[in-house]
Amino acid sequence: MKKFRPQPGFVVQAFRFALDPNVTQDAALRSHCGAARAAYNWAVGWVTASWWQRRAEESYGFPEAGLTPWRPWSLPALRKAFNEAKHTDPRFAAWWEENSKEAYNTGLANAAAAFDNYAKSKNGKRGGKRMGTPRFKSKRKARLACRFTTGTIRVDTDGRHVTLPRLGTLRTHEPTAGLLARVQAGTARILSATVRHERGRWFVSFQAEVKRDLERVARPDVAVGIDLGVKTLAVMADSTGEIRQVPNLGHYDTARKQLRRASRIVSRRQGPDRRTGRKPSRRWEKANAQRNKVHHRVANLRADALHKLTTSVAAEYGTLVVEDLNVAGMLKNRRLARRIADAGFGEIRRQLKYKTRRRHATRLVVADRWYPSSKTCSGCGAVKAKLPLHVRTYECDACGLVIDRDDNAALNLAALAAACMTGTGVAGDQDAAPAVSKPRGADQKTRATRTRRRTSAGRAGGATLPQQRQTEARDRTQAEALTLW
Repeated sequence: MKKFRPQPGFVVQAFRFALDPNVTQDAALRSHCGAARAAYNWAVGWVTASWWQRRAEESYGFPEAGLTPWRPWSLPALRKAFNEAKHTDPRFAAWWEENSKEAYNTGLANAAAAFDNYAKSKNGKRGGKRMGTPRFKSKRKARLACRFTTGTIRVDTDGRHVTLPRLGTLRTHEPTAGLLARVQAGTARILSATVRHERGRWFVSFQAEVKRDLERVARPDVAVGIDLGVKTLAVMADSTGEIRQVPNLGHYDTARKQLRRASRIVSRRQGPDRRTGRKPSRRWEKANAQRNKVHHRVANLRADALHKLTTSVAAEYGTLVVEDLNVAGMLKNRRLARRIADAGFGEIRRQLKYKTRRRHATRLVVADRWYPSSKTCSGCGAVKAKLPLHVRTYECDACGLVIDRDDNAALNLAALAAACMTGTGVAGDQDAAPAVSKPRGADQKTRATRTRRRTSAGRAGGATLPQQRQTEARDRTQAEALTLW
């Protein structure tokens, strides 16, 4: 399928608004999201049924030509098969007409994307963590979401209502003047709409093609290094030598006392029990809603603080240098996991990536994961062999520099921007950089390689997939210890 590309001078931007649906509209929204989940589960079962059938036939010695054909998982193929099955399948025949066709298309599209990701991951064409076969979505755990791409999708002229297919006109909790003014001026065109239930309420997100001019930053010739931490959320040191610190507000730690009290109240109520089929009491539902309200407030405060931080930084500097942190690995440390998750390291990098590229066309440099920003002296460039985490002051043995550990790391990151632009320094031309002591290879770390996990005999799909009979990609050895990308 051809990927959509915006016109020159336009970007694809999302406009999100909270909704205030009535009881009937809330039931309709839940029905559409449930239909998307049911269509997804049908697609997963329909495709994997042929996989299991082929494995059973192979166990009986059937030849390759006599095996059951592979069922395709492309979106057109899934849509065609579902349209034929929904009239006769007892799981859909009685109620499929109650929802928009876009609800079922959402589930089928998600299933097609899941199978594509699995096939690419199996053949080594997709980076990141190894992906398994798509699994069924549970009614209890599945996230309520539905996407509309055709039909009546608009923002009403009163600025307080939106119209969606089959759902009709829904009132918004906040004014839609920002998107409405762009649509009326002809500088925005709505492409699709997605309704989602999260943090205790319904939201609608409009994906629009918006005309946006690049905004000039305040200091385009200045580079800044950003060192993220737990005690101090961000230490920013620019190329002029100025150092600023952004404190970590710790929204979750602030609300822990309130959460303990709310959780204690919930534990004293009669809650649900899946083993006996017991339904929760009204008092439990009320207490649980109050506890969830505290969690939602913490999440909203964290998101607001991170957006304000990344927006201000992206609008000021021409070059930003951040670290490639292994956040997933850091969360395995049970002593720091709560504070690291509350800080939102991964979200900061994600926001900086799109805000520098789309809004200001500035440069974002990601330092290599093994670059020793904390162990390197920002004055002479000497690298320490060890620097434990509890040591908060950096003392250089070569030049005698004494500086805060986080300030030293931020200065090194800021200098890394000039190094990668001029071709000198740690990440560039090693011969042009001044010779400094690097005891025991402290600036290098070899990544341990692991053998790839192969498909077991009882796994759906077997060892190969249709048109995917290729050798699996193996981990490549690290050619250079320090690189930038």
